[in-house]
Amino acid sequence: MSWLQIAVEADSQTAEHISDSLFMLGALSVTLQDAADQPVYEPPLTETPLWEQTRVIGLFSAEDVEPTTLQTQLQTLLAPLTLPPCHFHWLADQAWTRVCMRDFQPMHFGERLWVCPSWQPPPDPQAINIFLDPGLAFGTGTHTTTALCLEWLAQQQDNLQGKTFIDYGCGSGILALAAIKLGATQVWAVDHDSQALIATQENAKKNGIEQYIHIVAPEQLPTIEVDGIMANILATPLCQLAETFANHLMPNAPVILSGILQAQLTMIKASFTPYFSVTETATREGWLRIVAHKL
Repeated sequence: MSWLQIAVEADSQTAEHISDSLFMLGALSVTLQDAADQPVYEPPLTETPLWEQTRVIGLFSAEDVEPTTLQTQLQTLLAPLTLPPCHFHWLADQAWTRVCMRDFQPMHFGERLWVCPSWQPPPDPQAINIFLDPGLAFGTGTHTTTALCLEWLAQQQDNLQGKTFIDYGCGSGILALAAIKLGATQVWAVDHDSQALIATQENAKKNGIEQYIHIVAPEQLPTIEVDGIMANILATPLCQLAETFANHLMPNAPVILSGILQAQLTMIKASFTPYFSVTETATREGWLRIVAHKL
């Protein structure tokens, strides 16, 4: 089996967005490297700064992608940002899977929520612990956009009891798992990527809550109204899903959006304000979390 590697050099903020986009397009792994020999000194525990010029390297199965198509899809997801030049290389077979997991350590959100590698004991056994094996799917809590969503959930713990949610673009299933462990009764975990659905199923079983999480592709999502929707994906598909989200929410129910850059706030608001009232925005490292309530 051969592999297609794409390499893109960008500033730190755009590099993170390119990384997310590559995962969304089916990358088996994404690596970030220093592109300008710039030292990054030891950051605070909860921060993961990037170099000012970062090289983003994505790895795909050569059977699944074609360079021109991949470049076009990547530019579409980055809009309105401009995609820097892309460089493609064909690689021989190597053992790539799970390399990204070696630096995954327990992380704390809110007062009692922890996300822990499934192969390590939790730091606080009495806390609300999510045991996670990210596999090939995006979402461990290390990325700013995921952390913003987990922090919102942790803040809402007293309001989640008995609620139903949709986790749209579930990746590893981390937000669905957190919602259930914090008190929700049902979550529909939705993703177009079969690897994400498999990872979510496995992680739900690891946590003993698989009976509360319904794992479906977008076309399999039933006609339901829920108490909230979480969507940590990217700005362009979020805009396309605004009406769909409204149709799945009860009146005044919240949608929690992440995966959005500061420069994309205007386009998000333009797509969502016909159906929602934006009630909260939170910013970290150039990324946004938006909370809006259905009109």
